[in-house]
Amino acid sequence: MGKEQLLKGEIITMGKEQLLKELESIISLEQINTDYEALYDASADRYKKYAKAKKALDVPMPMAIVYPHSAEEVKSLLMFCDKNNINVIPRSGKTATEGGLENWKETALVIDGSRMNKIIKIDPYNMQATVQAGVKLQTLEDELRKIGYTTGHSPQSKPVAQYGGLLATRSIGQFSTLYGAIEDMVVGLECVFPNGHISRIKNVPRRAGGPDIRHIAIGNEGTLCYITEVTVKIFKFHAENNVFHGYLIKDVDTGIKVLREVITNGFRPSVARVYSEEDARQHFSHFHKDKCVLIFMSEGPESIVKVTTEAIEEAVSKFQEGIIEKVEDKLIENWFNNLNWTQQHIDNEFQRMVDHDKHDGFTTEVSADWENIVKIYHNVMKRVREEFDRIEDVTMLGGHSSHSYLNGTNMYFVYNYNINCAPEDEMRIYHHPIHSIIIEETLKFGGSMCHHHGIGKYRNQWTEEEHGSAYYMLEKLKEVFDPNGIMNFGTIFPQEEGKKYLK
Repeated sequence: MGKEQLLKGEIITMGKEQLLKELESIISLEQINTDYEALYDASADRYKKYAKAKKALDVPMPMAIVYPHSAEEVKSLLMFCDKNNINVIPRSGKTATEGGLENWKETALVIDGSRMNKIIKIDPYNMQATVQAGVKLQTLEDELRKIGYTTGHSPQSKPVAQYGGLLATRSIGQFSTLYGAIEDMVVGLECVFPNGHISRIKNVPRRAGGPDIRHIAIGNEGTLCYITEVTVKIFKFHAENNVFHGYLIKDVDTGIKVLREVITNGFRPSVARVYSEEDARQHFSHFHKDKCVLIFMSEGPESIVKVTTEAIEEAVSKFQEGIIEKVEDKLIENWFNNLNWTQQHIDNEFQRMVDHDKHDGFTTEVSADWENIVKIYHNVMKRVREEFDRIEDVTMLGGHSSHSYLNGTNMYFVYNYNINCAPEDEMRIYHHPIHSIIIEETLKFGGSMCHHHGIGKYRNQWTEEEHGSAYYMLEKLKEVFDPNGIMNFGTIFPQEEGKKYLK
């Protein structure tokens, strides 16, 4: 047995007490959290929120949560874990929904970036801002609004999400049709690899210096490296010019046609969405009338808003046979202003499940080209209604398109159900069968099984099918950058040892 293998064997058998002593030689005691409740919370993310609330999690707790203050401390921690075969779960923001923060190893550390929370520089002249990984999106947005700028990024988790997590999960925001997703906003970044190498990708508007290496870090979900610093584009903000548009429509097909007309004609409203009647019922109770809903928002300089508004009206007119009536603009604006989570919303939701709630809901978001997205939607609706064994427990099954591109759009399937089983069986009995149908239908039509929430641990069984022959490229990245396999075991990359948790 080699020296390196012996060291790995020693650390696994030395136990938690010795592990913590070793950690204290790297960071201070106040940077190490071993509180039981904190460790239990860190065992899984929102994917298993009901089981977590009912104290029924079936995964190991990490041995500690550590809070580095700098890239150098992250370097030391990763080198320690790499040397001693300790699973690392990178965390920043805690809003993951696909099991990416769930722990599948007995010996594991959560490295939480929330104390790396400095806004390093706001640079309006060069239209960019640099922040540490633990800076909250809302914090940067508030600072930019003071001087007339915006991040352009507004996921529902905006008040609590942090930049490290936003990059690692390839986040997208509600204004993506205009501003783009996080990968369109990132200028440069800093990240740390398990061997301790710190890479800095410089801030330039574009370059042709080989493959775009930013994308090794963006979307890696903590499986290749730990993101410590980010530089993003910023945009001028013109709130006074916002114009909202809303319509009741006959079906999802009509809404997708209108979205396509606007986008393929070259216009970029900041919001462009269509909701099925079921999904609309839970969002627009004040006006939906059991109909599908189509909404837009035009944003930017006054002249751009004017022509975008005209383009939306022309597109709606072209498909007038599918339009039932226009909705008062103010109703759309009021709904949108109350869409985001806050930490209080998250805490309240969790407490309801602790106390009594047996109703739960999930989403599975996919993408495809314009031709196939409606086929996927209808096939999913049909199959779930016909094949799901507990259909009587489903209280809502619908979806919406909320992010559109020149060559296609996404579909955000939403399903709510009453849980009539033990908390630890919820995923196996309810979520996974529906989730699987959605993914199967999407892959059948050549779409992507994960538009913006990432693969996490609970889509990893389809990772190879998602990428096909290109999986070779993804697999080789893991082999090169994390040869000892200590980065977020089970996320993105299928692992035979982790299959026991896929239930």
